[in-house]
Amino acid sequence: MMKRVYTSATPMMAGFLKDVLENAGIHCILKNYFLSGGTGELPINETWPELWVQAEHETCALAIIRMTLEAQANAPDWTCPNCNERIEGQFQTCWNCGYTTDAT
Repeated sequence: MMKRVYTSATPMMAGFLKDVLENAGIHCILKNYFLSGGTGELPINETWPELWVQAEHETCALAIIRMTLEAQANAPDWTCPNCNERIEGQFQTCWNCGYTTDAT
């Protein structure tokens, strides 16, 4: 049996968390990824991307998602060493020049 562990209005965040879970060894399915075009014809929350995992992995997946989101929210802002642009802490890539940090 599958359990939904995450829903987001942002497809990019759902895709990111799918990668995080799969890197942790938890197979997951991303549903509704391409339904955003149906918004307006379908209820908005039914078009949001969803991550689903096997029921036995639900607790672990929820913990990994929570830790990942908390780490991103608490990350300090940084200055790009390549172009000196100020970047918000949740981002690891400079929007201005494309420099990527090694932090994960």
